[in-house]
Amino acid sequence: MELAKTCPFLPLAPVGELETIRGIAIAKGLHFGQILVTGPPGAGKSTLVQRLGGWPEEGYIDLGIKGWWRARALALRPREIHLGLPFVGQPASLSIVDAEWLAHWRTLRLDLARIRLPPVKRHFYSTNWRRCYAFEFVLPPPPVIAAARTARAQRGTHPIDQSIDPEQIAAQVELYARVALHLHRQGMIVHLRERVADPPLRIDDHTGDPDHGPIDIPFQ
Repeated sequence: MELAKTCPFLPLAPVGELETIRGIAIAKGLHFGQILVTGPPGAGKSTLVQRLGGWPEEGYIDLGIKGWWRARALALRPREIHLGLPFVGQPASLSIVDAEWLAHWRTLRLDLARIRLPPVKRHFYSTNWRRCYAFEFVLPPPPVIAAARTARAQRGTHPIDQSIDPEQIAAQVELYARVALHLHRQGMIVHLRERVADPPLRIDDHTGDPDHGPIDIPFQ
């Protein structure tokens, strides 16, 4: 697993049981409509959503805002989701394609305490928001992303490809891996894959369900 070398803080293991949807392996028991695909630019998010037959338009959610789990952008799934993330000293969340993040990525630090989490299901008829979505983080090795973005730059379809910095790409992969670990530990369903065609990986930190993440985590 190359991702484990890129992000040694992230304990990974194969998903125990898989099923196939349109040629893509996913964890058995997940519903097609739970899937949210995220990751850094050039990771292959659009390709994965397309192969799953998901919603073609990109969405955006700000994880620093209470109630993001009810956002209209999440109503149609599977779909590609870009994340707004809180950083220390920044009053508003930033995405990794925002000019502020691109200018100061070396010094910005993720503020995990400001990531808002859905409430824990407490009543039989209430929505279990922490199990409603299944985040699929697409995190190829940074050199693979750099090569993909270099090839894409020739088509001129994505302005961000005008500047390709291997160190910045590595920082983006690490940032998303830390978000994945945090969401997992807070009871969200999280899987990772190194490439679109690869089977998903699970986070193996012994906090709950071996395939679908931790369960019964107290609300924080």
